[in-house]
Amino acid sequence: MTRRSFAALTAQAAVAAPARKIRVAMIGTGHGHAGSKLRALESMAAYEVAGVHRVAGDPVNGEAFQKARWISLEQAVGDPEVELVAVECADAATNLEYAQKAVDAGKFVHLDKPPGANLAGLKKLLDDAKRKSRVVQMGYQWRYHAGMQAAMEAARKGWLGKVYRFRASIDKPIGAEERRHLAKYRGGMMFSEGCHLIDRATGLLGKPQRVTGFIRHHSPLDDSLADNSLVVMDYAHAIAEVSLAGFDPQGNSHRFVEILGTNGSAKAQPFAPVRLHVELKEAAGPYRAGAQTLEPPSPPGLAYTPDFAEMAAVIREGAEPAYSAEHDLMTHQVLLEACGMLS
Repeated sequence: MTRRSFAALTAQAAVAAPARKIRVAMIGTGHGHAGSKLRALESMAAYEVAGVHRVAGDPVNGEAFQKARWISLEQAVGDPEVELVAVECADAATNLEYAQKAVDAGKFVHLDKPPGANLAGLKKLLDDAKRKSRVVQMGYQWRYHAGMQAAMEAARKGWLGKVYRFRASIDKPIGAEERRHLAKYRGGMMFSEGCHLIDRATGLLGKPQRVTGFIRHHSPLDDSLADNSLVVMDYAHAIAEVSLAGFDPQGNSHRFVEILGTNGSAKAQPFAPVRLHVELKEAAGPYRAGAQTLEPPSPPGLAYTPDFAEMAAVIREGAEPAYSAEHDLMTHQVLLEACGMLS
């Protein structure tokens, strides 16, 4: 399946109900994306939300849960009419545990990031899903970001020339409670947030030859959180750099993903509102020579609608997912290695 035909399927799934709606349950309420994903599912004609199972100790993250139908774990994974389970717990290890329960019950799964800290556990999950002809979709946030997609398209189609560098950064101030939660993992902010950007790097460049992580704690707070980190991924003909920090008060506007080639560069910054900055030596594809700033249109629907539109196409149309299980496992291995968490 080509990317164009897949995009057509997902766009159709975003706005049209299939002959039979997909019944979906959510496990967990504490992930930072949980509320937005519940809203996306509720807004889509393709889905019927069976309810939400709140895991013990999980905070309720978002106003979307105020009118939620609360269900038991057995109702979430034991109901034969539930085809998709979205796993949205606050803790990564807990997410992997419940995703395995869902796959064991024969469900398709949307697993939010990062997918645990146990590479062997993720491999088992993906292998078990494949054996049952099911798909586990990773909840990496920017797979359908219009600016990043356009930049990656320019790189893949050779419009930037020979790509030699990928650079991406997130820097945002985080509060004491979030710091406490992230500090339980050695990778800290890189483990929790950098996974999105590492996924973009591996999505473009594939598996690196070498991964080097600089995972540091630079706050005066004595909480051991790795809050200032850099990961360098070494390829045969390119270098990828991903940096994360927890200090910049204007961090949202300074986030970027940039791809550089011998004919020029493409940079998504900021992430919202979507802006794409292209600067080329020679005109290529739809871009003229010189510098220009564009506003690529975002996919239809709410945040995360494209992710669940993809799953609707997978479940009802038999579409292949845009990212393979092999890619997802490789990306998580790179993340764990970068964070010094690969055992």
